[in-house]
Amino acid sequence: MGGRIRGEEHARALRDHRAVNPKLRVAVLVSGHGSNLQALIDACAAPQYPAEIVLVISNVPTAYAIQRATAAGVAVKVIDHHSFATREQFETALLHELTGARVDLVCLAGFMRVLSPIFLKGFRGQILNIHPSLLPAFPGLHAPRQALLHGVKITGCTVHFVDEATDGGPILVQAAVPVLPGDTEATLADRIHLEEHRIYPMAVRWIASRLVATEGRRTIVEAKPAVSGLSLFNPGS
Repeated sequence: MGGRIRGEEHARALRDHRAVNPKLRVAVLVSGHGSNLQALIDACAAPQYPAEIVLVISNVPTAYAIQRATAAGVAVKVIDHHSFATREQFETALLHELTGARVDLVCLAGFMRVLSPIFLKGFRGQILNIHPSLLPAFPGLHAPRQALLHGVKITGCTVHFVDEATDGGPILVQAAVPVLPGDTEATLADRIHLEEHRIYPMAVRWIASRLVATEGRRTIVEAKPAVSGLSLFNPGS
């Protein structure tokens, strides 16, 4: 199959599987601590949650996220990018595992590799990422640090679909948090992470429940904004 997915065969296999098991099959790609992976694992543990994690792939053999997945009984595959001569070879290995697991949705959770257009074409509209800012503000690395340096009063996190632009895909849901006097990069990041753990499972649930529509770059979910403590979610739960 190489680095390309046979789209019709893949779609047919997914339809056949969903006819037997209606839960969305999710793979999570990780590189580090895996706190967002844990949030997804916890959500999937609820019997009525409409998705299941069928595979976790780490490109870092020592990532703590591997222990989280193992403890939850989730299948884990380590694909060390250093073991491949080219990015194409590494991504071919990723695609092989994902297609073999009949994955419906790929969630990036602290996955520190840029995916090529060839990979993205294979899962077009089926890859989510979470970023610690209110995109399109502060894409890339160290978003909480960027927020503090710019003196913004509100920042937050964003779940978005992945496309060729870095942190530039269509936005699905955002959570806004205040930047408080005396905040450091660490304290602000901690406040943002709490909301990441809320909105990522929310976004996966919407997709699994087929509640997400798209109009160009806009995504539409029938859910009103919601407030929890100092945080604002749009859409809400």
